[in-house]
Amino acid sequence: MSKIFILTVFLVYTFAIFFIAWLTSRKSNNESYFIGNKSSRWYVVAYGMIGASLSGVTFMSVPGLVGVQQFTYLGLVCGFLIGYTVIATVLLPLYYRLNLTSIYAYLNQRFGFWSYKSGAFYFILSRVIGASFRMFLVVNVLQVFVFDYWGVPFGLVAAVFIILIILYTFEGGVKTIIWTDTLQTTFMLLGVILSIYFISKELGMGIGDIFAKIKDAGYTRIVETDWHSKNFFLKQFLSGAFIAIVMTGLDQEMMQKNISCKNLKEAQKNMFTFSGILVIVNLMFLTLGAVLYLYANSKGIEIPKKTDNLFPVIAFNYLSPLAGLVFMVGLVSAAYPSADGALTALTTSFCVDFLGFNDKSKLDVKHKKKVRYIVHLSFATILLIVILIFRALNNEAVVNAIYTVAGYTYGPLLGLFAFGLFTKFQIKDKLTPVVCIISPIICYILSVNSKAWFNGYVFGFELLIINGLLTFLGLLSISKFRK
Repeated sequence: MSKIFILTVFLVYTFAIFFIAWLTSRKSNNESYFIGNKSSRWYVVAYGMIGASLSGVTFMSVPGLVGVQQFTYLGLVCGFLIGYTVIATVLLPLYYRLNLTSIYAYLNQRFGFWSYKSGAFYFILSRVIGASFRMFLVVNVLQVFVFDYWGVPFGLVAAVFIILIILYTFEGGVKTIIWTDTLQTTFMLLGVILSIYFISKELGMGIGDIFAKIKDAGYTRIVETDWHSKNFFLKQFLSGAFIAIVMTGLDQEMMQKNISCKNLKEAQKNMFTFSGILVIVNLMFLTLGAVLYLYANSKGIEIPKKTDNLFPVIAFNYLSPLAGLVFMVGLVSAAYPSADGALTALTTSFCVDFLGFNDKSKLDVKHKKKVRYIVHLSFATILLIVILIFRALNNEAVVNAIYTVAGYTYGPLLGLFAFGLFTKFQIKDKLTPVVCIISPIICYILSVNSKAWFNGYVFGFELLIINGLLTFLGLLSISKFRK
């Protein structure tokens, strides 16, 4: 497949995004950037959130999991439905009632300054590391399969990718992202569907035959009954519920789109619709994974040690040029939402939570916009630096460890919001940062030593629940009853 052709398609796709950005950012202001003037259509938000919630990591990792875990990942996805119900019925009503721009402002009203800053800090830390890691994986694939051919340095590819995202989110913010996400979700889903079709065709089977073959091969097993396993169904299900709550309901990036809807009722419609579609989309990714393994086994292709690479290896090296192109467009479509939403949410959180943009006594509108530009560019630079650090480490174990540690930072957010919503206690606000630092550290120690300490038990995603519980208990220890 011609590298020039791939690059041309990438540029055409990017041009389409810029055209949407131009249409949506005209006459934009800070309200457009932060909350889309609260005029977003719920069905557009629901559809676009699919692309935002499924990053380039998902695009490659979920299909790769099938060879080891079969369809047990669906246990996690089923748990998502419970979490999204909690978001729609508990968190969204709270955010709309308080008319929040940053969801962490709730912590200021409930507990005070230090709790508020702790919540916002942990979001920023999590999102910087998480978004950088996701972008690194995607840029690295582009580098290996496309730009290495011309000897283009990785740093330059990463910088251009970041610059493109800066340019189309600079003015419109959320108002732009909601519409660009719809385009990107469409191409990502087409990438999955067409990839399944192309591989089925290569195997000489119809779609119905493929599903029967997947079942016969044993890939459709959903329930893992070994409680020691990371994939034990009950652990997956409960973890999925809490992952949805923290990574969507307590995440500024995801909630920023929800609170841009016209009213609470529309935001709830969005959340319920989005959750139903997401189950179907994850099933599509798992089906793609099973098809990839069937193809690899039938052609005698060696499965890469890092199963994330199975999809790109087959798409670029064994399928038709058109199939490789579909993979590339799908991957880029999954990558853009991971970066643009993160950059906008980081800018929003810092401007509102740390610079006090909602305090009308501070700065005029024109000055706020100038400061917002500076913050936007600063976070873009930080993301680029972290991406280059991941590249320099060049050690999968180290990078994954850093990413796992970043995931622990959602635990304090879970504990803070749960304590605020479900108790009437007030806390010693100045001690909150101490509690929020200790809890993830304890969880990391438990994770590293779990096999030795708990008779071979291995922690999975349920560590998030323990992290939140430890934070909750820590807050309880520094609390007093609120009259």
